[in-house]
Amino acid sequence: MNTEEISKTKVGQSIIHLMAAIMESPLRYTFFSPSHVLEGVEDFRGQYVLEVGCGTGYFTLSIARLLGNEGLLISMDMLTQSVETVRQKVQEAKLQNAQVVQGDALDTKLEPVSLDCVLIFGVLPAPMLPLDKLLCEVHRILKPGGRLSIWPTTLINHAVLQSGLFKLSRKKNGVSSFIKV
Repeated sequence: MNTEEISKTKVGQSIIHLMAAIMESPLRYTFFSPSHVLEGVEDFRGQYVLEVGCGTGYFTLSIARLLGNEGLLISMDMLTQSVETVRQKVQEAKLQNAQVVQGDALDTKLEPVSLDCVLIFGVLPAPMLPLDKLLCEVHRILKPGGRLSIWPTTLINHAVLQSGLFKLSRKKNGVSSFIKV
């Protein structure tokens, strides 16, 4: 049974509702505000960006606003319910530069070397996203010199560097940013 199938069961629905409540809690906004965390990412105004695992859209609207009208945000999640929730938020915010898609971060179906930045915030470590496969896919879709930014990163910085696909460029506000090698 895959993640999408599990999400349609009663147990899966209960887990999704619990996780959504945690992700959208006022305490999370107080201690890990999207704007504060995003200050840790180098300026990406006008860039093409993929947000992996958008979940409830906790970062999505802030990212889209930072990109400006010249940029494009693709927010991806594997769960139908997450995609529907975030699409609604994007529509209500009247953001024209954000697309919300259902997809697999291990096989995004995006064109090679087509993105400036990939953001993986609050997703890793996750058992359904083996880091080695995820890093290969991110490397494939990033342009030369493209950036991968991860938050929080305490557990995976070493693994990203060991992959040989990225080098560390910056650490700020709990965000580690890497440049495609």
